[in-house]
Amino acid sequence: MTAPQETDVFPLTGSTYRGPAPRYAELRAEQPVVKVPTAGGVDAWLITRYEDVRRLSADPRLSRALACGPGAPRIGGTMHTTPEMIISLDSPEHSRLRKLVAGAFTLRRVERMRANVQKVTDELLDDMQAKGGTVDLVQQLALPLPLTVIGELLGVPSEDLRKFEKWARAFATVDDRAGGEESLNGLAKLSEYIVGLIADKRATPTDDMLSELIAARDNDDRLSEPELVTFGFTLIGAGFDTTANQLANSVLALLADGREQWRWLAEDRGRIPTAVEELLRHVNLFATDTSGFPRIAAEDIEVGGVTIEKGDAVLLALASANRDETVFPDADRLDLAREHNPHISFGHGVHYCLGKHLGRMEMEIALDGLVRRFPDLRLAVPESELPWHNGEINHTLTSLPVTWGA
Repeated sequence: MTAPQETDVFPLTGSTYRGPAPRYAELRAEQPVVKVPTAGGVDAWLITRYEDVRRLSADPRLSRALACGPGAPRIGGTMHTTPEMIISLDSPEHSRLRKLVAGAFTLRRVERMRANVQKVTDELLDDMQAKGGTVDLVQQLALPLPLTVIGELLGVPSEDLRKFEKWARAFATVDDRAGGEESLNGLAKLSEYIVGLIADKRATPTDDMLSELIAARDNDDRLSEPELVTFGFTLIGAGFDTTANQLANSVLALLADGREQWRWLAEDRGRIPTAVEELLRHVNLFATDTSGFPRIAAEDIEVGGVTIEKGDAVLLALASANRDETVFPDADRLDLAREHNPHISFGHGVHYCLGKHLGRMEMEIALDGLVRRFPDLRLAVPESELPWHNGEINHTLTSLPVTWGA
């Protein structure tokens, strides 16, 4: 096995919304389990093949908690979470918290939300149609749709949603070049707001998830006060920012390169559910090509003939796994009709995304409304002029100007 190249410093260069850094294809073929230096100054194992990434995502010997606790190695190019966040925990603590909210995100419960998601989408698209001309699809649809839906689920008053959007997006779009100060300020504002909202709902409970979590805290003592506060902003941050980015980037992918993909969907909207799965696989959400969450080996692990030793940092390259040719033939092509599509964009194992059903539904309803009402939708500026936030978590469009009609 050859040594990694000198340029193999994580995060690898060249990642875009269109796909992971080109170097990953070579690593999958030649060094699917390789130790690389990271921007944070420590070495980490980079895992690039689908089967290895999927298996290790569910391996309890890889710990998220060890990567978030005191003295954890600083990887760089990854999201740094607080120890109380559910994404920072291992079982059994993770399972305890997950069970408290899992019922709200079952397919049956999410389907009961469909009519409301459709209503919110229709209202946003009505407003878009009335404006005419050129509109920013990020501000018009991609941000307000998931923000409104998750806000209603948790019981955030509608008049507070835009403030919450600003803070949650600042927290989620970490930029290490600014020292992470904006992200930390966003986190502080979110925490302060959630503390106040919890106090309001303790005084006047309503029919929403946050009130249910307060009852679990006060009546059953099933979570601590810090866990309760952290749960509130974690669910809103995860529930809107990821979906907003995925929706905006997916529309861009459909409108790019001559709009052939957009026209194909407009011809038959029944193709949308299958197309959404392919967009989830193909459109690369992650700026680092990983989920942004490193893990630490709690004991020695054998992977692909290589020993990952206890205490080593491990990075699972989900975007690379989703381009593995052994699983996805012609993997670099956006094939909206792809039937066999076991992508792992929502992760795998105990940290498998709780909001997967809700995210899929929002994507389907939003794309259906757009292609139905705006079959001639197109970019209002060249793709090369679109503004991106150069942070370290997601590929985030700051605006997506579109137009339609004559």
